[in-house]
Amino acid sequence: MRRTTLGTLEVSAQGLGCMGMSEYYGPTDWDTSIETIHRAVELGVSLLDTADQYGAGHNEVLVGRAVHDRRDQVEIATKFGIDRSAGDDARLLRGDAPYVKRSCEASLLRLGVEVIDLYYLHRPPQNAEIEETVGAMAELVKEGKVRHLGLSEVDGDLLRRAHAVHPITAVQSEYSLWTRDVEAVAPVMAELGVGLVAYSPLGRGFLTGTVDRAGLDGSDFRSRNARFQADANQAIADTVRQVAERIGAAPAQVALAWVYAQADRLGVPIVPIPGTKRTRWLEQNVASLDVTLDDAALAQLQPLADQVAGERYGVSR
Repeated sequence: MRRTTLGTLEVSAQGLGCMGMSEYYGPTDWDTSIETIHRAVELGVSLLDTADQYGAGHNEVLVGRAVHDRRDQVEIATKFGIDRSAGDDARLLRGDAPYVKRSCEASLLRLGVEVIDLYYLHRPPQNAEIEETVGAMAELVKEGKVRHLGLSEVDGDLLRRAHAVHPITAVQSEYSLWTRDVEAVAPVMAELGVGLVAYSPLGRGFLTGTVDRAGLDGSDFRSRNARFQADANQAIADTVRQVAERIGAAPAQVALAWVYAQADRLGVPIVPIPGTKRTRWLEQNVASLDVTLDDAALAQLQPLADQVAGERYGVSR
């Protein structure tokens, strides 16, 4: 497994998104998830991504239990800031200093660790200025409870303001063949030496061509997602498949190889964190590190973002 550097934090070139092991992507299974995390560590995948809101804390407990006997082999990244305590219809994006401190203490307890390697603000806060939030996060670093700070889904202005309070190691944003919003922030990231952690690099599975859209479980939010309901997007998946067939790779590997190929163009290190609950797909994803796209493939894939129908979090009604 190659290693790369986000700010001053060295991590595996590919991470593992653990969210779906607890929520949002249909039925879950504790033992299967633990097996997948263990296999990831065996393969050299060390960056494990979770958050306090995934499964209302369940995911942090899961990740913590999975690595309790191999803590020195992983970098644990978790997030705070999405307060669901009043129900999902009344969720609040919080960043007030007391909430930051309480959230960190709770995450440390659930994870069963003494320090969090990378601590993200999950979304820009609604109830505090970014300086207050990052200031509280910086105090956690001074206290030895957090090693590095990150932000998720921020624009360039917020990143600059946050970085002025304390160095930001990484920005986590959705980034894939069909979602490229974060490219607008990349110049600021390159200037400040901030890395990109790309979530949903497989388009939540759509780009792999393995998702039966009609058969999605009711607990899987993709069953209501506008992009999954738009038949026009099938042409995007078909193009990825065509490239994959030509170069002798799986569509998922093509989608991940495209993400890796953007690092030089954007001038920032990129670590994708594809999520999966199964070792089969984990192993396939890791193998993408050995896939190289030729100029013809890149030229065929580059325009796909202009063809996408539906908002990325849009709900089909």
